[in-house]
Amino acid sequence: MFILAHRNSIEIGILIVALLSSASFSQSNRKPVPGPRFQELSQDDKARLDGQRAIVATAAKRYGKGTLSRTRTDLPVLQKLIDDRVFNKSQTYELQSLGVAFGDVLSSELPLQWVMVTDEYGTDPTLRFKETTLQVNALTMISKRIEKDETVDLAKLLRITREQLLRLEPRMR
Repeated sequence: MFILAHRNSIEIGILIVALLSSASFSQSNRKPVPGPRFQELSQDDKARLDGQRAIVATAAKRYGKGTLSRTRTDLPVLQKLIDDRVFNKSQTYELQSLGVAFGDVLSSELPLQWVMVTDEYGTDPTLRFKETTLQVNALTMISKRIEKDETVDLAKLLRITREQLLRLEPRMR
């Protein structure tokens, strides 16, 4: 029951992001909410993400893996870093660095690309689905779960993300 409820919460979260980012809600007495604005990563943005990748690669050396391939083959070492609690839940930046490394895996497996998004919450790196407003916030996908003491299964997150994107794609055209 918990697995089904947890999966549903992930699916609902992705669906809500898709719906909120693809529609402007307005009422007669309210301004419409502007949609997200996307832009390519600047050199500084790329350097920041590379710095976060380096944090994960350094931690992965303890398992004999000094470099990350940015593909599905990184999943076992990323999962081991999570399972062994190499970074504790108060190390948000390091946990978000794991999110960057996992985001690289997602972008190698799915039609997602790292971009910067500016919305009502600020400007952050995100994974954009094709040329749509649908985005996967890999940066916080791991950190938020660990901070809530939830179990993180990266293979399952990859599978669910794939399923959700396939399900939502027809609505995004």
